[in-house]
Amino acid sequence: MSNIMATIKIPIPPLAEQERIVSILDKFEALTTSLSDGIPAEQAAQQKRYEYYRDKLLTFEKRP
Repeated sequence: MSNIMATIKIPIPPLAEQERIVSILDKFEALTTSLSDGIPAEQAAQQKRYEYYRDKLLTFEKRP
């Protein structure tokens, strides 16, 4: 079995192509991380806005 594995050739792209691929993947990872961090923060801000306006709309003056 090890003799067969030794004869298999796996093509490896040139170093410049590998660096280009890594650059693309790094940008993609940065974008997804940014989205992962930004979405919960935006949800929290939306929740605070909702609570603020809900309280403003549902606050009634007391009648004497």
